[in-house]
Amino acid sequence: MRLGVISDTHGLLRPEVFEVFKQVDHILHAGDVGEPQILIELEAIAPVTAVYGNADGSELRARLPQVAELELDGFAVVVTHGDQFGHPTPENLHAAFPRAEIIVYGHTHRPLLELVDRTVTVMNPGGAGHPRFRLKPGVGIMELEAGIPPRARLVPLG
Repeated sequence: MRLGVISDTHGLLRPEVFEVFKQVDHILHAGDVGEPQILIELEAIAPVTAVYGNADGSELRARLPQVAELELDGFAVVVTHGDQFGHPTPENLHAAFPRAEIIVYGHTHRPLLELVDRTVTVMNPGGAGHPRFRLKPGVGIMELEAGIPPRARLVPLG
């Protein structure tokens, strides 16, 4: 299974995302979506699991959870924006979700791909919308196959 991982679109879905995500089976959006239309456009590519972020308004908060827990290809996955932790880190996310094998988060706009305890994959794809904090926009791709650790990469945009 191939996952597209995205966060912090803040109402901007860059055209490059459609190319990077063209062969994904599922999309994880880690919050600060910006506009419901973003989810509709992503759902045209693949099924979407999304959470709301601190910058999302009442319409998105009413229809999205703060934390999504799901199983994909046998892996326990958690998706959260992470703002509820102040400055989220792989360590505090792993402590908050000890049963998760994959944790996807956003909020910081800083791309990160890290193993915690040698078994938990933590990914922040970076902000995919307008550049912030002098960071380039980006997304992530993660490959899941039962019985082997996830393979993932960060993909810069623009």
